[in-house]
Amino acid sequence: MKFAFYDTKQYDIPSFEKYGTEAGITFKFYEGKLNADTAELARGCDGVCIFVNDTCNAEVIDKLHSMGVRMIALRCAGYNNVDVRHAFGKIHVFHVPAYSPYAVAEHAVAMLLTSIRRIHKAYIRTRDFNFSLNGMTGFDLHGKTVGVVGTGKIGRVFIDICRGFGMKVIAYDKFPATDAGIEYVELDELFSRSDIISLHCPLTSETHHMINAVSIEKMRRGVVIVNTSRGALIDAEALLAGIKSRKIGAACLDVYEEEADIFFEDNSGHILDDDTLARLISMPNVIVTSHQAFLTEEALANIAETTVSNIVEFARDGSSRNELCYHCGKVENCKKCRDARCF
Repeated sequence: MKFAFYDTKQYDIPSFEKYGTEAGITFKFYEGKLNADTAELARGCDGVCIFVNDTCNAEVIDKLHSMGVRMIALRCAGYNNVDVRHAFGKIHVFHVPAYSPYAVAEHAVAMLLTSIRRIHKAYIRTRDFNFSLNGMTGFDLHGKTVGVVGTGKIGRVFIDICRGFGMKVIAYDKFPATDAGIEYVELDELFSRSDIISLHCPLTSETHHMINAVSIEKMRRGVVIVNTSRGALIDAEALLAGIKSRKIGAACLDVYEEEADIFFEDNSGHILDDDTLARLISMPNVIVTSHQAFLTEEALANIAETTVSNIVEFARDGSSRNELCYHCGKVENCKKCRDARCF
């Protein structure tokens, strides 16, 4: 089998070549992102392998389908960049639901600790032999209330870490985990009670801009917001306004709504056209990392292994447990239990 591999980074290649070769799959690596113009590169391929910033809308899906492409293999958990509903009946779509929940959860905590204990500022100061502690006062995590939005695998690992710090955990999830010992509350209560809010939910029409001017107004003054999920969960303009008004004490962002043409690239020699992101980065209480939370050796290996397994399962059995579809009106929690073809 041959797959067109879009938006390739150097760290992607070793694991995918290893697992692909073992499974008899040839990946054709392209640096460009998938869109209507680059879809032609997949001609003659059985499928495409894409990441979070590739565009797979109805137009792209129709182009791929017309060329005989049968599979879209996402090498990530999120699938908001794929029109899964339009793909139904045309192309089978797979994702990697859990590559390393520890990688993402640990990164969220790393950003939180860096922010509240001013680690990034201390690093810069001491490199200039400035050992002053003025302006470096942080606060203890112990005893603080953290509100976790989304209690899937990543959210629950994050909760376990927070409990280790002696934090009080409250959570919101549309589908609460049973027998998890988690205190679930309504979203408005989570906003009003939390000292720290961490987002670990997928991006859907319901969660789009869940952090906005209205929700920020409900939050405690000085709240710290952490987002390692999807950028569009937060209205960036409202976040910026909340920071400027001192309502939001700090923001730790590994994702950004308009990141597609910015993140993963070296723009250090260019003027940043995105004024909102430029203003956020300029704020002393904002930390931005470029969609880095997943980037561990273990996660990269798991992503490649699961992606290849999804392809092999479908080629061999005609179905995959990680297929995304609208077979029964659901996406991930399909009632057919992954034991039959979606179409």
